[in-house]
Amino acid sequence: MNKFFYSALTASMFVLTGCTDDDDNSPVQPADEAVTSLSSQQLETSLTNPWFQQGQQDIEAAKAAWAEVTGTVAPVTQSGSLQAAIADARGKAKNVILFVGDGMGVSTVTAARILDGQNQGKPGEEHQLSFERFPFAGLAKTYNVDAQVPDSAGTMTAMVSGVKTDVGVLGVDEDVSRGDCGSATGNELMTLTELAELAGKATGVVSTARITHATPAATYAKSADRNWEDISDMPPEAVTDGCQDIADQLVNFEANLEARTGADIDGLDVVMGGGRRHFLPNDARFNSPDARSSVEGDRTDGRNLVTEWQAQYPQGVYVYDKAGFDSVNAATTSRLFGLFNESHMQYEADRGNDVAGEPSLSEMTAKAIDILDNDPDGFFLTVEAGRVDHAHHAGSANGALTDTIELAEAVKVAADQTNPEDTLIIVTADHSHVFTMAGYPKRGNPILGKVVSIGAEQPELASDDLPYTTLGYANGLGMRDYGSETDADRTYGDPINAGRKDLTNVDTTTPGFHQESLVPLGSETHAGEDVGIYARGPGAHLVTGTNEQNMIYHIMDYASDISGAANLAVR
Repeated sequence: MNKFFYSALTASMFVLTGCTDDDDNSPVQPADEAVTSLSSQQLETSLTNPWFQQGQQDIEAAKAAWAEVTGTVAPVTQSGSLQAAIADARGKAKNVILFVGDGMGVSTVTAARILDGQNQGKPGEEHQLSFERFPFAGLAKTYNVDAQVPDSAGTMTAMVSGVKTDVGVLGVDEDVSRGDCGSATGNELMTLTELAELAGKATGVVSTARITHATPAATYAKSADRNWEDISDMPPEAVTDGCQDIADQLVNFEANLEARTGADIDGLDVVMGGGRRHFLPNDARFNSPDARSSVEGDRTDGRNLVTEWQAQYPQGVYVYDKAGFDSVNAATTSRLFGLFNESHMQYEADRGNDVAGEPSLSEMTAKAIDILDNDPDGFFLTVEAGRVDHAHHAGSANGALTDTIELAEAVKVAADQTNPEDTLIIVTADHSHVFTMAGYPKRGNPILGKVVSIGAEQPELASDDLPYTTLGYANGLGMRDYGSETDADRTYGDPINAGRKDLTNVDTTTPGFHQESLVPLGSETHAGEDVGIYARGPGAHLVTGTNEQNMIYHIMDYASDISGAANLAVR
């Protein structure tokens, strides 16, 4: 039997026989009937929003489609048919983990898969990243309400609230005007992180970006502008009107949610990422030992939010470096706050050069799960590989792919540490990038290399008699030859170098090589195509076909029934 046919056959058999996911044949309540004791105030914005209502209808459609398909499948479990095996998925997920590869489009996943395989001595194309082995997959449409090509604020808000919204706003619907503080009032959305808190579950947010950056901030903050990371970023009128900066909202997440709902919660249990500057006063006396700037903090209100957090949670542990992180005993730690860099954490390729050392994304994921799993009621955890996006913006395929591979390692860690019978894991991206694989390179050709055609030994030449690489960008800063440099952000110190360049004597496989770009821009841009969704665990079977991005929230909520538990808790 052909090995490729055999591989595909066994993979299909795994999906059919290895699935432990469940489904409920009872219909989801229509959006206009799904009224809870929270809905009159806190949930009304969501429940009456057409995006939210459509998401619930899409869940029903996905269930119906699944039932139609599985109705013809022969029995494969002891209890009967595969349909019976997924007969009661609603609420079966005690834990939910959402992984977001920021900017991790399909071309990024493909190239990272090949690079990871080649790093292991394989040709590469046949390799699979950890999440590509999950039994269910689909696509998400990433556009924002007001944009064909989206940003991370609007896309992440859709994933964690069930409602699509505009570019640049966090935790609020499309009726908000970006930058208008007052317009956010009455348009706030309830996120799955907040509902998990109300349901009594442990909650966590982990990112390699600043923890106040758009993707992680969407899980806990309400802001008319994603850039209001600390008070120094806000216009005076927004401060006067009473809007809180994002770092302030993180530290006061518990108090804010209690004020909005009247419930008694215990706040975020695990927070790890970069972005110390937004929590510290603009005063060198408050610099961390590994500060990269002469004055690390940006806050102009004199507040030290790190010490405010420590005063609020005296039993909590605050860490800022790898040694502190390693010393945390997950079995005895109930609350962890880690800020590992002044701004974003290092690229994975550059992490070894950090002054005080940083944990990897997979290490942070493992620690977060170990702490959150101490809660018998379960947990909701969001993990972002934020620097995939930043490397693409810098035009560095090596940086983006290396961080994608590390995300895959973090997913593997999560899969190994959890039970697929009670934990739903979803891996997706907020948006894509204008990153392409092109030409006709032969099988096993170095993915970061120049195109070498089938049967050839020398690089193929384009019509301009110059070699070209398999990977490239449609726009951006253009080609760089920085050799062994692992910090992709170095590119921002040099002039734009877009267009065709002579790569004859350039080693394009080095970490410091940045690919050519066509359109000259000061930063490479996002792209608008669909992104992948990969899922394992209860409710994962609902991930299929092409979906509006906000459906991801509805899948997670359906599988965990977090909103139902939150409603019962506050009655």
